[in-house]
Amino acid sequence: MNHPTPEDRMSWQARIFSFILRHTFKRRLAAAGDAEAARAVLNSGRFRTPSDMRITPATPGGVPGEWVEHGTSNGITLLYLHGGGYFACSARSHRAATTWFARRGFRVFAPDYRLAPEHPFPAAVEDAEVVYKALLDAGVDADRLVVAGDSAGGGLTLALLLRVRERGWRMPAAAALFSPLTDLEAGGDSIRTNDRRCAMFRGARIGIGAQIYLAGADPRDPLASPLHADLRGLPPLLIHVGADEVLLNDSTRLAERARSASVPVTIKIWPDVPHVWQLFHRFIPEGRASLDETCDFFRQRAAAGMLLQPGPEAPLAAPGSALPNC
Repeated sequence: MNHPTPEDRMSWQARIFSFILRHTFKRRLAAAGDAEAARAVLNSGRFRTPSDMRITPATPGGVPGEWVEHGTSNGITLLYLHGGGYFACSARSHRAATTWFARRGFRVFAPDYRLAPEHPFPAAVEDAEVVYKALLDAGVDADRLVVAGDSAGGGLTLALLLRVRERGWRMPAAAALFSPLTDLEAGGDSIRTNDRRCAMFRGARIGIGAQIYLAGADPRDPLASPLHADLRGLPPLLIHVGADEVLLNDSTRLAERARSASVPVTIKIWPDVPHVWQLFHRFIPEGRASLDETCDFFRQRAAAGMLLQPGPEAPLAAPGSALPNC
């Protein structure tokens, strides 16, 4: 686990951006009185899509979304699951991330999975599962398929992996989680200890926001809070989280549970950056660094998966075996 050290220095850009968010966005979100008001705050960001990107609407398995592609290709497909507390944001709102991956050769699909409160748990999980199966059915090689998600999308990524394992489908080569929301009970110590330092959220609002999605469901359901899941057999995980986030312990506890389940996991804790700072890469160099590290991780895992494919004389794993695809 990579903890921040005294030698680590947050860039002046990140310092200023975190200050601005703490005194604007955080206050507006904390003042939102209901789901619709909170959704309006979370949807208020703007990103100008680069003109050289190809955005193609599609509905794999009947779930709407968009393909994001650039002129080059590295042969890897990325399924990107956006954050937004399961009740806000969209594929379009997260183009800052999807276009970054596309420019580096990934063929990216971002679904507009159903959102609460109109479509509460487990609608988002069902949609992610449908899209994943549609990609496999369309001929996408699981060894060249990776999944990423931020915040609620990080928790959704883990829930998807649990369903993939349950269905007996082939696992993706790897998954990356940016500031993932993994515990809808909001039980981590950082919910309290990082309440003032977090640039975007009040700790007490995490559990309240989770109820919009749960709509009375058990917050300890593993598909809602993957922190409580049996993680055995999942593919290699990369976790990036900020040291001052209220969701810090959603990541650190997840990494501990993953290691206990023999899941290869790398967690990096970045000094005082805002929640899902990757979306602010135009302003924050740490955002570019995190995304570059994720690209390298995905390329390495996809290459490892291809090397481990059985040759013409090599036996396949026995049916029902629970070996992780790594």
